[in-house]
Amino acid sequence: MPALVMPALMSQLGGLSRLGFGRQFLRYGKVMVMRVFVAGGTGVLGRRLVPQLVARGHQVTATTTSAAKLGLLEQLGAEAVVMDGLDALSVGEAVAKARPEVIVHQMTAISVAHAGKPDMKHMDQWFAGTNRLRLEGTDHLLAAAEATGVTNFVAQSYAAWNGIREGGWVKTEQDPIDPMTGTPAEPGMKAIGHVEDVVVKAGGAVLRYGWFYGPGATDDLAEPVRKRQFPVVGGGAGYCSWVHLDDAASATVLAVEKEASGVFNIVDDEPAPANEWLPYLAACAGAKRPMRVPTWLARPLAGEVAVMMMTEGRGFSNAKAKRELGWELRYSSWRQGFKAELA
Repeated sequence: MPALVMPALMSQLGGLSRLGFGRQFLRYGKVMVMRVFVAGGTGVLGRRLVPQLVARGHQVTATTTSAAKLGLLEQLGAEAVVMDGLDALSVGEAVAKARPEVIVHQMTAISVAHAGKPDMKHMDQWFAGTNRLRLEGTDHLLAAAEATGVTNFVAQSYAAWNGIREGGWVKTEQDPIDPMTGTPAEPGMKAIGHVEDVVVKAGGAVLRYGWFYGPGATDDLAEPVRKRQFPVVGGGAGYCSWVHLDDAASATVLAVEKEASGVFNIVDDEPAPANEWLPYLAACAGAKRPMRVPTWLARPLAGEVAVMMMTEGRGFSNAKAKRELGWELRYSSWRQGFKAELA
């Protein structure tokens, strides 16, 4: 954070302290009510997370980059704020004003409006905005947390098909994320690694979410399947882990309330190879069975990352999250979830 910003924030913090705005929790049933700051409240997960936090009695401030979306956040029950996650001053002022006890980092820029259509062949370009938010944005939020005395910090990471490509097909939190060296996914894996490194060092929790589906995400997934633009590559042996947005949100609420620290895989109970989940998804979507494309043809058409995902991807285990957070899934398998979402 720039040197000129920090004194102003510390001055604000001192004023809040004198007014008695220290760490104050109110009891709501068996839950300690907290002031929660959700950075990225209008993303697909933020829209499911904010109402769950509000329903638990928490006082939520949520951010958006667009003034046009302030009304949406207010409808979800949050105090709405416009914030630029890449601007240290904007982040510092928003956090200082909100006086949170918890900061939840859900900032991404992968929607069509921000990044254009999904493009795994050029993933470095598609994820450029999100990578900056995971690098610079994370640092800005952590600096604001330090300036305002926030020690409870929860951040988004990713654990779908990107486990290290060695050993078994299902990875735990002890296993590293695959660096995808030399591929267009490498910058994104570095950005994820940065989030995990700095947040864990700061005593916070990193939630490695699986591949999202649910309201706002399933249609984008089903459309290319219906158009037969999502084939099984090679033998389709690569594994993937999924999570419904509502289950991802409930895990996040638990991480907030339990003041969790460390890394957690937030995925469902059934990591599975592409040759199982993709035909099932097509059937649920009322589409024809996916085509099969050999790897030699898929590589120049879809790119190296897509081929890796479909043929060598590693899924993830949720045992730690269930054990330590007490997390119970509404959709324990993508089989239930795909069917329910596409019914």
